Order: sequence, then C-alpha cells, then structure tokens
Amino acid sequence: MRESAIKKDYNMKKELDIFFTALMFYTRIPCPKNINHDPDYLNKASRYFPLVGWIVGLVAFGIFILFDYLIGSEIAVLLSMITSILVTGAFHEDGFADVCDGFGGGWTKEKILLIMKDSAIGAYGAIGVFLLLLIKLMSLTGLLKMTGESNLNQPIIYLLLFVTAYSLSRLAAVSIVFTHEYSREDATSKSKPIAKSFTWREVVGAFFFGLVPLLVLSYFQWQFILTLIPVFLIRIYLARYFQRWIGGYTGDCLGATQQVCEVVFYLSAIAIWKFI
Repeated sequence: MRESAIKKDYNMKKELDIFFTALMFYTRIPCPKNINHDPDYLNKASRYFPLVGWIVGLVAFGIFILFDYLIGSEIAVLLSMITSILVTGAFHEDGFADVCDGFGGGWTKEKILLIMKDSAIGAYGAIGVFLLLLIKLMSLTGLLKMTGESNLNQPIIYLLLFVTAYSLSRLAAVSIVFTHEYSREDATSKSKPIAKSFTWREVVGAFFFGLVPLLVLSYFQWQFILTLIPVFLIRIYLARYFQRWIGGYTGDCLGATQQVCEVVFYLSAIAIWKFI
C-alpha cells in the first residue's frame, strides 16, 4: 500500500516536472526552482504544448477584458497581442519570420536551412511578420466585435475564443511532430529534443488539451466545430510543403504553423459567424 502511494506521488511529481518543462520551454513564465528539468522531459513535454496555449490565452484574455473596459476593444486587442508575444518571448513569431526568410530566399534544402539558422531577419521575414500581425489584429478585432453583438454570454465566448485559438493552433503545430520527420541532421535547432520520439501519451495529451476548448466553445455555438476543417487543411498543406522542400520540419516550421493556424482559426470563425 505504501509502495503504491510512493509510486503515485513519484508519477505525479514527474508529470508536474514535464508540464513545467513545457511551460519553461514555450514561455517566459517563471517556474518553481525545485523542478527537475530532465532533458528527456522536453521530449515528453509536447503533450502539454496545447495546454500552454490555455495559459497564454487566459493571460491575453485577461488583458483584453481589462483594457476593453478601460479604453476600447481595438486597443485592447492590440495590447492582448503584445502581451502574448511578451509571455512567449515571440517564440512562434520568430519561427514564422525565419520560415519566410528561408523559403523565400532559398532554393535548396541546404540553403533554406542555412537561412533559417541565421539569427538576422531579412526582408521576407520582416514583411511576413508585419502582415501576419496586421491580419491577426484585424481578424481578431472583427471576430470579437461580431460575437459581442450576439446574444451569447460575451465574457465566456471571448475567453473560449482566445483559449481555443491558442490551443488549437498549437495542436496543429505539434501534430506535425507525430506524422513527419525532423529535417536537420545535427542538433543545432532548439527544437531538436522534441523531435526524437513520442508515445501515445504525447499524442493523446496533445489532442485532449488542443480540442477541449473548441468542444466547449461549440457547445455554445455548434458551428464553431467547423473551424477544424480549414485549420487542419492548412496544417496538412504546410506539412507537405515543408516535406517537399526540406524533407521534414524544423522548430521554425512548427512556430510558423502555429501562427498561420491561429490566424486561419480567426478567419474561419468570422466566415462561419456570418452564416449563423
């Protein structure tokens, strides 16, 4: 009986370590100092990637609600975007910029990977990030305005929209790890540890945390479940595109996928809302 309790405590401590490893890797949120950051835990942390999206989404939602009340929705959306970038350290936006530079300026696998590895941002990356953030600002503002004019419970719907966008897009990104091979042959990428292997726990965990917010949102308005179609169609297209050009994916590819799928979710939700 005692051994069973000890084993249960050990397993719980291990899961907490894996979760905080994911939180430390994907955000700048401070973590407890007594956490064991075993290198192998980063490989298992992919199961909590969408859950990290819950946390980032909650923080962004909190900033939006506060400044929507104090100032107005447009500036509130912009401040929520800034907050999410600060919380994640522009982790995914940086990946998107590198992908724009790499695939925009390279014509071979070696050249694309070399450009993406360069820390400097080029014209493709700068323009790409600017347009990405602009369309994110406009689409999120439009979506929140449309839902705000409905008879639904506004704060709950706003919360679910933020959390769903961040978690579903992260699920789309991390699912590429489950279906494709890592492209780089060396260990130069910061995402190399999560590319080594995965088990059913990572797959089930990622899909659970990635889909639950969308299912709850669809409870209030079932048509939102249809956003899965365009989001994963884009995910499939990007994965095949990466496969064709560099034979797999890199961490930058995952970051770019997350950013693009987040925007696609907003645009899809707007399109669906127009016909509700």
